[in-house]
Parts: sequence; structure tokens; C-alpha cells
Amino acid sequence: MTEEQKKRVAVFRFGVIHDLINGNGADSGSQEELLRQKCARKWEIPYSQKTRIGRSTILRWVRVYRDSNGKIESLYPGDRSDRGESRTLDEETTLSLIRLRREMPKATAPVLVRTMAERGLVAPGTELNLSQVYRFLHQHNLMKVSNPQPEDRRKFEAELPNDLWQSDVMHGPLIEAAGGKMRKSYLIALLDDHSRLITHGEFYLSENILSYVDALEKALLKRGLPRKLYVDNGPAFRSLHLEHIAASLGIALIHSRPYKPQGRGKIERFFRSVREEFLVGFRGKTLDELNMAFDLWLSDLYHARKHTATGQSPFERFTSNMACLRAAPVDLREHFRKEARRIVAKDRTLTINGKLYEAPVALIGKRVEVLYHDSDPDRIEIRFGKQSYGYLLQVDIHVNCRVKRRDGKMVLETPAGENLYRGGRLWSKEVSHE
Repeated sequence: MTEEQKKRVAVFRFGVIHDLINGNGADSGSQEELLRQKCARKWEIPYSQKTRIGRSTILRWVRVYRDSNGKIESLYPGDRSDRGESRTLDEETTLSLIRLRREMPKATAPVLVRTMAERGLVAPGTELNLSQVYRFLHQHNLMKVSNPQPEDRRKFEAELPNDLWQSDVMHGPLIEAAGGKMRKSYLIALLDDHSRLITHGEFYLSENILSYVDALEKALLKRGLPRKLYVDNGPAFRSLHLEHIAASLGIALIHSRPYKPQGRGKIERFFRSVREEFLVGFRGKTLDELNMAFDLWLSDLYHARKHTATGQSPFERFTSNMACLRAAPVDLREHFRKEARRIVAKDRTLTINGKLYEAPVALIGKRVEVLYHDSDPDRIEIRFGKQSYGYLLQVDIHVNCRVKRRDGKMVLETPAGENLYRGGRLWSKEVSHE
């Protein structure tokens, strides 16, 4: 498996065991019932044709995770002997197949295979054969798509603050950006299910993963770590980067079912309040003005007034039971770093985001791991074999051309007659005095 595939499997395994790890003092009977339910249900297991997970497997994942003091890397799968051979359909192809099945509910499997090929819906490098399609349709109960039956939907509420956060993105108003251009804004909000408190909300010029993780990091710093984070199926929420951040912090990332927004009713109700109460009165033009006004409305009105469903204000309800909150770790920012794999070239350089960096000589030819923030290009850590080799420096080609080797040592050579000091000279104009 590639490193990204291993991460995806580890994140899935954490999702299976998170409530066995983070149980609030659950007794052995409750643990046994959870195990029974997990063994009985069907799962969509990444890169596997299986849909069931055995009791011993679940307990083994719990054990290795606890033995590693909560490191997500402990749930990485080992390399298989059949590495390199395709054992399942990739995610892009399966999503296309599901959409096509709903579009053509009476089509046979051969017709679906042919239509997928004709429309170019099969991802490059993926071979879609009839047996795979039959197996996939059976596993997901898609052989016969009938009229949907009414669902039994019931109201729910998390028992304690930070048990569950809901999060989503709302399309905001047009605002004036750099250069006087009008840009669309997006409100990214995270809501505590128990209290309805907004752990963080902010307008951005994009709804991409960079904007979302920025909002998430600010929420965690202010309100601590939730046990579960409930999101929809947008591209930002399906990012492997977000899944790895959540798993490394011990947060279960839960996605709502596609086209089923009912489970996120509380955050949708909050967005309605934003549109009906805040945006109708906003008179600013810029993003900064929008966020300043939103912060005031959030703290002075929304968080302070009594909520009709709870009988308390969101702030009062959230702060009434602080003992159960998990504080964010002191190294929280480190959990938000991106990871990349690079091979150090013979001239000991490697490239990150189009910039050239120098690695230690000992790592020449090695496949290394680099950890970084896009917003901080001067602080990129390099690791090899789980050992840190410090931070990389950007290449200065003008200095490198003067680096020479003498007696086995690297020295900076100064051309003859050249003074290294190049300070400025005071320029003055002579003024004649009569």
C-alpha cells in the first residue's frame, strides 16, 4: 500500500474503535453490546472486498492503539504479499457507479458496465469487470432500487458539551476583495450539539480544505477537543488531510449520508438565523468588516439569548459542565501540518510547493517525510525513519556557487580582491560656498 492508502485505512479503523476508546466510563456490558453491534453490521472497508469485521480484529485494533498511547500510526496496515494488484474499485469509480445506478434503476449489470465505459466514468488505471460490478451492487443493496420507504427520523442531542460538533459551510454575501473586485464569501461554522454554542464561525473567500482546517484549528484552541465531528460529504470534508488531523487528535470524523442533510438540522437552523437576523442588517463591504460584525452578533446576541429547545443560552449551557472538556494539546498546530514524501536528489535538494530546499547530506538518495504548513514556508521539518533531521533551508544558488571543498571541509570562497562587506556608501553633493 502507498502511504496515503495506509492513512485512509488507519482513519477507518479509528472510526470503528473510537467509541470503545473514548467511552465515558462505560461498563463491560455496554462495551460488549458495542462489540456485538460492530460485528453484526456491514462496513465499507477501504481497499477490501469484505464487509464484516470480527471481534478479535476490533479488540486487536483497540489494544495496539492503546499500547501506542493513541498514535494513529499504530493502526496502519502492514504491507501485503499481493502489493500492486488491484483488489477493489477506487472511490471515484464507485461513486460514479452509485449515481449511474440511481439514474438507471432497472438496468442490468452488463448495461451498467457498458454505460460506465461509454461515458468515461471509470477512473484511469481501473479495470471494471462484470464480477466486480455484481459484487459491489450486492454489497450495497443496489441490485434492485425501489421507491424509498419513509425513514424513522428522531430528534437527538449530545449528552455533554463537546460530545459532538456539527459543521457545515453556508454561502455568504458578495464582498469587496483586493483590487476592488467582488468575491463571494463562505461562512464556515462549527456548532456544539449539546449547547448550540458556535465553537468558531468565520467568513472566508473559499470553502476549500485550507479555509476549513483554519476554522477548525481556531475552534479547538478556543473550546477544546470534541469526541465526534459530524460533517457532510463535500470535497473539503472528504479530504484525507482532514481525516488524518481528526484521527491524530482522537476525534471521530463522521460523514452524513449523501443527500441526507436532516442529521445536521441544528447547524442548518443556525445558518437560517444568520441569514434572517444578521445578514439582513449588515452594511459593510469588506471581509474584515463582515467578520467583525459577525463576531459581535455572535457574542452579544446569539450566544447570550435563551434557546427555545434547551431553556438556556448557548454560552450558559456550554459552560455549565466544564469538567468533561478535553483541552487542546500544547502542540496542536503540529497536528495540522501537511505531510509529503520526497526523495532527496544527489545535490541534496528537494522541492516543496515549487520552492527548492536543501536537505542534510546524510539523506541523499533517501525517501524522506516532510511536514509543513502552506502558510509557513520557512519552517519545514524533515524526517527519516521516524527521526527528525531538523528544518530545511531554502537553496541560495548564489552562495552555493562559491562553496568549495578544501581538505575534506566545505568553505565559502571569496574571489581575489573582493571584500565580503558590501555596505552602502553615503552619497553627498558638494556645495560651493561663496
